[in-house]
Amino acid sequence: MKDTPQTAAGSKRALSKRTRAVHAGTRRSQYGEVSEAMFLTQGFVYPSAEAAEARFIKSGREEFIYARYGNPTVAMFEDRIAAMEGTEDAFATASGMAAVNGAMMSLLKAGDHVVSAKALFGSCLYILEEILTRFGVEVTFVDGTDLAAWQAAIRPDTKVVFFESISNPALEVIDIKSVCDLAHAYDATVVMDNVFATPCFQDSVAMGVDVVVYSTTKHIDGQGRCLGGVICGTQEFVRKTAEPYLKHTGGAMSPFNAWVMLKGLEHIDLRVNAQADTALAIASALEGHAALENVLFPGLPSHPQHALAMHQMEKGGTVLALDIKGGKEAAFRFLNALEIVIISNNLGDAKSIATHPATTTHQRLSVDQRTHLGITDGLVRLSVGLEGTEDLIADIMGALEAV
Repeated sequence: MKDTPQTAAGSKRALSKRTRAVHAGTRRSQYGEVSEAMFLTQGFVYPSAEAAEARFIKSGREEFIYARYGNPTVAMFEDRIAAMEGTEDAFATASGMAAVNGAMMSLLKAGDHVVSAKALFGSCLYILEEILTRFGVEVTFVDGTDLAAWQAAIRPDTKVVFFESISNPALEVIDIKSVCDLAHAYDATVVMDNVFATPCFQDSVAMGVDVVVYSTTKHIDGQGRCLGGVICGTQEFVRKTAEPYLKHTGGAMSPFNAWVMLKGLEHIDLRVNAQADTALAIASALEGHAALENVLFPGLPSHPQHALAMHQMEKGGTVLALDIKGGKEAAFRFLNALEIVIISNNLGDAKSIATHPATTTHQRLSVDQRTHLGITDGLVRLSVGLEGTEDLIADIMGALEAV
């Protein structure tokens, strides 16, 4: 029994994202359970040989063959995140990088051309620099904040344009609509990683994005429990381009992880709004601190793309970056002096997390590359959690005294 409300009962009023995050995509069994059922099965039984043959010839979204191809729990998550994102469909993957890789590899072949922002997460850079080029795809990197650079790089043979809506870790903000317009003038497909903006703060489809990818490991789970990713787009792209590649290469999400993600979506709106408010309070309190070269946060008026960020997003997000005077040694003293904020390399968690990108997530890059991307030896990425705002400010201020 499928129950996927998109409008309010008895009216045509569209439901809010928060309501869709709780109810959309629900498939109830004959038992009428309240919490979504977890179907931990790798296969499915057919009533007859003829039924098995028919299922393999033509299986719909309510019929399942094998967990790598689809699963009722995973399908619920896919429908719910698609409803929240405003896309026709979605395909859940084993991790965020499986989503990025699946979206790109399913679209591209040898001889194709990709234009990408150069400020990216380290693993995204690896896919573009090492994997795609190994298979004959030409990749051009540009300064994502420079529209003239995008315009100069996108060509009639450009197949895909890729960027992070907010770059990891230096928090550059891309003019999404303008880049989409430039790409669509040449019929290029826009693939965007929207992890930092979250599904709550931004309407990516309305700005022209064709394919939105998430690491659900971040804000969607939000509690550091499971890996996951998702590709959101049109039904044509998801089912005829992405799904064949992913189901045959084994990048599907597990039913257990999908169930965890469903539970995370139920309160994502409450979580990320609280985290974003705290992030703004922390950034405001730290701006101008004597131990800091700079505080980067899209919600601060001092951010280079503040006006653009506030035009595209409802809030400035949950992540800020601190450029600590004194380089690596000072950054390490700061990190080691933190008492509440933990040191790890995830983000979007209920627990506040500090990361030193130059020695962890982006350590593979050369010093020149890191410098060019604004990743100094003193840069610390701070993912703000759900702790008390005053507690976090006191912890960070105390750690800065060690610097």
